[in-house]
Amino acid sequence: MPTETFEFQVEARQLLQMMIHSIYSNKDVFLRELISNASDALDKLRLEALRDEAPDADVSDLHIAIETDGEARTLTIRDNGIGMSHDEVVQLIGTIANSGTATFLQELKQAKDAATAEGLIGQFGVGFYAAFMVADEVTLVTRRAGQSEGTRWSSTGEGTYTVEPVEDAPQGTAVTLRLKPVDDEDQLFDYTSRWKIKEIVKRYSDFITWPVRMAPEAPAEEKEGDAEDAETPGPETLNSMKALWARSRDEVSDDEYHELYKHISHDWSDPLETLRMQAEGTFEYQALLFLPSRAPQDLFAREHRRGVQLYVKRVFIMDHCEALLPEYLRFVKGVVDAQDLSLNVSREILQQDRQIQLMHRRLVKKVLSTVKEMMAQRPENYATFWGEFGKVVKEGLLSDHENRDAILRIASFATTRDPEEQATLQQYAERMKEGQEHIYFMTGESRTAIENSPHMEAFRDKGYEVLLLTDPVDEVWVETVPEFDGKPLRSIAKGEADLAKEESEEDKAEREKRQEDFAGLLSWMTERLGEEVKEVRLSSRLTVSPACVVSDTDDVTPALRNMYRAMGQELPEAKRILELNPGHPLVEGLRKAQAERPDDADLAGTAELLHGMALLAEGGELSDPARFTKLVAERLERAL
Repeated sequence: MPTETFEFQVEARQLLQMMIHSIYSNKDVFLRELISNASDALDKLRLEALRDEAPDADVSDLHIAIETDGEARTLTIRDNGIGMSHDEVVQLIGTIANSGTATFLQELKQAKDAATAEGLIGQFGVGFYAAFMVADEVTLVTRRAGQSEGTRWSSTGEGTYTVEPVEDAPQGTAVTLRLKPVDDEDQLFDYTSRWKIKEIVKRYSDFITWPVRMAPEAPAEEKEGDAEDAETPGPETLNSMKALWARSRDEVSDDEYHELYKHISHDWSDPLETLRMQAEGTFEYQALLFLPSRAPQDLFAREHRRGVQLYVKRVFIMDHCEALLPEYLRFVKGVVDAQDLSLNVSREILQQDRQIQLMHRRLVKKVLSTVKEMMAQRPENYATFWGEFGKVVKEGLLSDHENRDAILRIASFATTRDPEEQATLQQYAERMKEGQEHIYFMTGESRTAIENSPHMEAFRDKGYEVLLLTDPVDEVWVETVPEFDGKPLRSIAKGEADLAKEESEEDKAEREKRQEDFAGLLSWMTERLGEEVKEVRLSSRLTVSPACVVSDTDDVTPALRNMYRAMGQELPEAKRILELNPGHPLVEGLRKAQAERPDDADLAGTAELLHGMALLAEGGELSDPARFTKLVAERLERAL
């Protein structure tokens, strides 16, 4: 096969130019990314060998080698891992960051400082191309384990790259960088320098489970005649290779934990929390988990890869073991190292494994208890965590009945009490007014929409605190969680407001009289609007607005019905209830007019307008917008 020349896509060229022209303050990270890629390749080869999927592969001495040539100004990172075929090179290396280039470029241009910019490399999976920050040319030679022919990929990053076959390529991948001159204004360090290489490996890759080797320095000039007798020293291993989760807490620094997290997650920010677990007895395992400090871009994407790394006796088994943590904790990163699992267990069998299920339960409880501890002892960390991942964690209220109470206790919500603070359900319960029996809440698209809703009026006047639930998942979980600590959760937009328990005898008498006075209007409007509403009744939740629509206690809210419709599931329609404010001049005027002119057709239009106004006030949709507009126009014309 002859040499093939390809052009980078426009966005790819832009990305390479940004890297080449130094937007990053710390260029050392290029080596970390290349070593991380090499480590992944070794993990994959070991896994295929364990499953007998690579029978011809050599796994006798898996390692990473670093070679430098000061005179030629080259740096090579070599591994004898899984390697790549010709097609994989074109797909994985040729189509640079094909899933996120545009977004990466956009965020890169918006980055306010160098630290933010650096964080974007790992976030978008373009770490290989970080090599162009320090190199004028990058050449990759690779041969997939079990195949006979290798492939060479080469580019200067100027706009094209070449791909050609190689006959004698060793198993694995070698990436060779032709480094920029040391006197280049952007090249602060000599990356052929041994001390610099050792410093970077120790800082970023000491935890890699494979040896990172480097040939020793050439010996000083020896006396003539002694050179032939001198033994050639073996390569030096630059990293400790000791798994951090197998070392005691005193032996590991926070920086080492943070670097392991960055290696696993490809996130360049430090984790928010580090969790250690060690189970002993009949079933032993160790776990080292991390709570990120920010949500990844694809947290809610269907193709989001979740799950922690699974090892058995420090042998890598699976990169994303979904069975170890539930979907609602998909942001948790880390490593679990068990002692007794089968090394070649399939994903399907793994889901049913009793020991996996045991670890799953314990890991979930550990994560939730850590968040609860954060809430009590490190509130700033908790606030960051909940702001980034709260809407994901609340998914567990639907799927994890075993831990529902624990999730409720670590959840916090915006309330009407203070726009700057959130409250837990426990805090809300402790602040409940004397005689208050329910935890009141309302769902909606935004805080502003809820606070301006007519449903809030009486609750605001009486000083009741209301939870403001604005995440889409809130519409769903409130339907399945009936109470907290014996206190029922109640929507202020459903059922009766039930705020009359504290009323005086005088107020009670007044309410009963109003009910009697308005009985005729309510019956008449229920008949006129029978196609649209289930019932028309007087409201105890309105103080300013003339009317509002509410759902019956057990009915599905319109927002939830719309969510199901968006997912292709139609729910049966349910008529809602129209509530009238008897103290509003419009409603009182309608009552008098209807009593005097019960057959006046014009009054039916007023009833329709009142219902339409109530729908619009809550952000709902009119069944016949054209008719509503016509009725409004007629009324305005008469008023002029």
